[in-house]
Amino acid sequence: MQATVIYGAGDVRVEHVPDPKIIESTDAVVRVVRSCICGSDLWPYSSMEATPEGKRIGHEFLGVVEEIGSDVSGLQRGDFVVAPFVYSDNTCEFCVEGLHTSCLHGGFWGDDKVDAGQGEAVRVPQAEGTLVKLPASANDPALLPSLLTLSDVFSTGHHAALKAGVTERTTVTVIGDGAVGLCAVLAAKRLGAQQIILMGRHEARTDLGRSFGATDVVAERGKEGTAKIRELTGGRGTHTVLECVGTLPAFETAMRVVRAGGTVSRVGVPQYQDGPIGGLQFGRNVTVTGGVAPARHYIPQLLPDVLEGKIEPGLVFDRTIGISEVPDGYRAMAAREALKVQIAF
Repeated sequence: MQATVIYGAGDVRVEHVPDPKIIESTDAVVRVVRSCICGSDLWPYSSMEATPEGKRIGHEFLGVVEEIGSDVSGLQRGDFVVAPFVYSDNTCEFCVEGLHTSCLHGGFWGDDKVDAGQGEAVRVPQAEGTLVKLPASANDPALLPSLLTLSDVFSTGHHAALKAGVTERTTVTVIGDGAVGLCAVLAAKRLGAQQIILMGRHEARTDLGRSFGATDVVAERGKEGTAKIRELTGGRGTHTVLECVGTLPAFETAMRVVRAGGTVSRVGVPQYQDGPIGGLQFGRNVTVTGGVAPARHYIPQLLPDVLEGKIEPGLVFDRTIGISEVPDGYRAMAAREALKVQIAF
């Protein structure tokens, strides 16, 4: 079969790899229908050291179950499923607490000889706990993009808003107009927020952000951006800030625009080791939270709204390609020519 392999910064290839097969009795094999390129895939694409053996990449996919291990129940061949961006058993103490990203028997796609999602098929460890079965009616081309966002990007935006405590009574700043940031806008709107300020400077993206629920757009950065948000909030800042980029300047901005007593929720993968969490934040009673989203916990909660058409997070996909075009998809996203690229099989 064909799958994406990354060999180093800027070096993504589509290669023939062995077809997946059942190894453990808790495995399943899923034939992929849709996958995509994530903003977090761009970090290794920009900085990974060259390696001669390469590494499978990709962690978001929808597909159809083709094989199941002898210890897998609740699934059968032909089931249409969505896979969260980490696999988990859904039964350990952390999973029971809704923290599937810390599963005692889980892990990440592409690590330790585990298949990754940008390929024609995937061996799924802990299949019974990982895969979420979808109704047969969900295998509809019109629904597939939004269902795919449940695997990661919309669940991550929802995690940012939920951890921050967004409600109809809180004001919100979202930093970043990438797919996660836009999904965070949609998630905040879904939770009832009345004022949502989106910090972004790419007009096509911020226009989508407005359609998702952003009431204001701030294109300025740094001190100018901080001043604009203070102006929009009577000098106070917003109750919550959803930091969806992962750079130090984005985190510093979040800490400057959050209201006293407010919450900064980080879901952008941090590309820094130290940040501003000293006396000023202590004195203002600012809470810093966030982290890796437990998508497996959220998918059942978010799925009904997608199936009923109440939300359409799949609008973040602005390009669809085939597997052979994946290297071009990476180049387009890295060059900001595409917001988020969907791979159709």
